[in-house]
Amino acid sequence: MRRLSLTRYHRAAPLVLLFVLLAGITTAASFVQSTPASATAEASADDISEGSKLFAANCATCHGLDAQGTEGVAPSLIGVGAAAVDFQVGTGRMPMQASGPQAIAKTVQFNQDQIDQLAAYVASLAPGPAVPDADAVDPALGNAANGMALFRTNCAMCHGSVGGGGALTQGKYAPSLWATTPTHIYEAMLVGPQSMPVFNNANITPEDKRDIIAYLDEQRNGAPGGAALGAIGPVAEGLWAWILGMGIIVGFTVWIGVRSS
Repeated sequence: MRRLSLTRYHRAAPLVLLFVLLAGITTAASFVQSTPASATAEASADDISEGSKLFAANCATCHGLDAQGTEGVAPSLIGVGAAAVDFQVGTGRMPMQASGPQAIAKTVQFNQDQIDQLAAYVASLAPGPAVPDADAVDPALGNAANGMALFRTNCAMCHGSVGGGGALTQGKYAPSLWATTPTHIYEAMLVGPQSMPVFNNANITPEDKRDIIAYLDEQRNGAPGGAALGAIGPVAEGLWAWILGMGIIVGFTVWIGVRSS
């Protein structure tokens, strides 16, 4: 009995128990986060089956028959989730028209049902980010003022201060966001396509993502206070105003000088 008692109340027991509890909490949290991120549960077996056929006919040439990717050609799609498929295919970037520095948005080649089926198939391969619901991307539910602060902190260096887009290095560019749907904006933040970093829920919360969408939605209503001047940012716009204003002043001064002589 004494040996059993010593074993039961060994000094290392609290540390072992703490480790077991932390491991359990981490596992549970991981499961909770990954379960809603996977769209597999909402997709029917028929959707996954049809998506598999569409994938084999349109995507497997580059991404491989099992979506494992092809080195130097296309990445693996295992674990990218339904959101990545909905963004890439829903904006026409995939299938790619031609090789280049980045995939170009073009006319969408599938209808929404087919896109959903492709997304369901890829989501069935491994857990990944799901397509956001309507409330998550509704600009009317967001705070545009908070979205402006978040956008200018995290996005404006590439997309411009109001989402007008901008050039990057090596032939790449950040596209304009004025015509991008709220769902695709949310998905881009979630999956980080191409040169864009991933802004998961730990970086930018779902509510903050919606606020950013609300801010960008406001920019579609026209430039407040006058002409947009290309919406390329306050520095360039200020330079334009300075050059134009100084040009008028210099021209007027020369005209006065000529008249007086």
